[in-house]
Amino acid sequence: MITTTTKRVAPLWIACSIAFCGIATAQTTAPATHNPNAPVPVVAAAVGGDAQFVTSASTANATEIIASRLASTQAQSPKVKAFAATMIQDHTAANDKLRTIAQKNGFALASTAMVEQQPDLAKLQNLNGKDFDTAYTAMMNKDHQDAVALFTSESTKGSNAELKAFATQTLPALQHHLEMAKAL
Repeated sequence: MITTTTKRVAPLWIACSIAFCGIATAQTTAPATHNPNAPVPVVAAAVGGDAQFVTSASTANATEIIASRLASTQAQSPKVKAFAATMIQDHTAANDKLRTIAQKNGFALASTAMVEQQPDLAKLQNLNGKDFDTAYTAMMNKDHQDAVALFTSESTKGSNAELKAFATQTLPALQHHLEMAKAL
């Protein structure tokens, strides 16, 4: 049975699948242990090690990119649109670096946004103008707080040297994103 909620969320799932099919091609031959329906812990490095960090970081990047692409067309504020453009550029670059490290070390990247973020993304999809700006800004603040915690944990507790270095190098940009989001 197709419900009203399913009709509203279905286009988002399709868009996510299409937008991130390139991430899916980065999957390795390592066995998949990620359940896409299970919630992803915020401080994954402490809970699930380097493999969980890769999954969490790649889903976080996907979420930021999807939300920011929506902002490019649905936001009202020029500041929000400029912030969104920066998010798309920076999170795409970060995911490309992560993909290279993951492939080299046998880790699998996630191919969609975070499961717990799907309701927020669906909400954004149905908003425009000032309402969109408010919801997107709140989402970016929370997401970047979570990302800073995730990358801080990996930079101090990770066991893979390349992932630790990636987390350490990426952390200042995420902290800057958080400050930018707070200023919106």
